[in-house]
Amino acid sequence: MVKTRHHEGEQAVQKRAGEGHAGWGSPMFDDVIQPGFADFLRRQRMLVLGAADPGGAVWASLVTGDTGFADPVGHHNLVVAALPVAGDPLEHAFETERAVGTLAIEPQTMRRIRVNGVARRHEDRLHLRTEQVLGNCPKYLRQRVLLEDDPGSVRPAAASRADLGPRQQRWIAEADTFFIASHSPEHGADASHRGGEPGFVTVEGPRRLSWPDYVGNSFYMTLGNLYLNPSCGLLFPDWERGHTLQLTGRARVDWDTRRSAALPGALRIVEFDVERAVEIRHATALRWGPGAFVPLRPGARRTFLRR
Repeated sequence: MVKTRHHEGEQAVQKRAGEGHAGWGSPMFDDVIQPGFADFLRRQRMLVLGAADPGGAVWASLVTGDTGFADPVGHHNLVVAALPVAGDPLEHAFETERAVGTLAIEPQTMRRIRVNGVARRHEDRLHLRTEQVLGNCPKYLRQRVLLEDDPGSVRPAAASRADLGPRQQRWIAEADTFFIASHSPEHGADASHRGGEPGFVTVEGPRRLSWPDYVGNSFYMTLGNLYLNPSCGLLFPDWERGHTLQLTGRARVDWDTRRSAALPGALRIVEFDVERAVEIRHATALRWGPGAFVPLRPGARRTFLRR
């Protein structure tokens, strides 16, 4: 839960990066779902959830539904008419109230907002009470077109393992998008997006990944949580076939500029050690096709003032 407006993890990362200032990041955002955000949420077909399971492992999960399945109720509550599917690591997590990060992302318009707070399951719905609501810019989003659903294909089949098999390694190595969930016991959970050209995630082995951290908004909400708690979760969707690949493990930041200089636009490298992988075949009926190709231009300059 967001127990304090000051986030010492964000401040520590900002200081190391030479960016931001004392009021930058979490202190800038309140818990109100503004009318424009409410309209956006009601249009969505999918949400990414980030939370810790009862054992403390952090996971990112995908929930999907018809338009309107995410329903803001007032300015501080969101009711989601969907739950993580059978076999998802967070399938039973919300039977007790827990911190949750929520990312609503619309690939066709390249828009996204984050709604963080606490959530609990009530029958077949998730009831979320907001503690932080913010919009994000479209930086590093890949445009996709929503195709006709394939409802007959939804028969989730989950398989778990301690490392990545060869096919899963190829899946990750070809990805242009993944989602990351982080959690700080003092500040709550968060779900965010990472994008780049296909291949921007390096598979260093069956239990090790790394990716470049590019120019952003300097909030460092994800890295700030990881500074306090390195446990995190990654979600790689198969956009064309409706499968998902979820990983939980521990991340750390490599600040060595000699290493990041080898990757265009990289400011630093994030390394991730896999502790568990869950692949769910046929997790959703949603199908996406490629949209207009827009170069993602890692390293484009910021528009805010540096510290």
